[in-house]
Amino acid sequence: MSTPSPAPIPWNAFLAMPQSDFCALLGPVVEHSPWVAERAWAARPFADRDMLYRAMADVILGASDAEQLALLRRHPELAGQEARAGTMTADSQSEQGRLGLTALDAATVQRIETLNARYRERFGFPFIAALRLHGTLASVLQAFDERLRHDDATERDAALQQVCEVMRGRLTQTVLPPAPLPSPPVLTHTGIPS
Repeated sequence: MSTPSPAPIPWNAFLAMPQSDFCALLGPVVEHSPWVAERAWAARPFADRDMLYRAMADVILGASDAEQLALLRRHPELAGQEARAGTMTADSQSEQGRLGLTALDAATVQRIETLNARYRERFGFPFIAALRLHGTLASVLQAFDERLRHDDATERDAALQQVCEVMRGRLTQTVLPPAPLPSPPVLTHTGIPS
């Protein structure tokens, strides 16, 4: 059983973190790829969580082909061996568990194993989907079928975008957005703030 994730850190506390704490907090946000957070540190300061996301996405999308491929290969397969062995990260366990991917019937396991094998053979890395964007397992399986029809370049781009979407969801669970600025006082017809 996975341990519950800690509460998201307030934005001002996040901004005040030294580099080592920043990297320790955000390193796990991209599956087994702490170098993304390490490189994103250079883009500080961040005005908001969207800018933080963009900086980390830019690191991923601007990485070398070899780094991108290694990043993609570090992700677990859907309902794959890591899921069955219970060795996925807590985030992946939670994400796959929400759609029932960690407790499937034998026929569905066989279908997903076949899709996983076809996909890995075709593209050289596991199928990655931001599961928070799917309401049902059927939706995930439909995306799986559709993406198997992509050419190599299109699917690599799609997989990297899905990694970024997974990261976006994990960032919302890790760092709270900045507090909204107070509204300016409304002046009455007399010019006195109400």
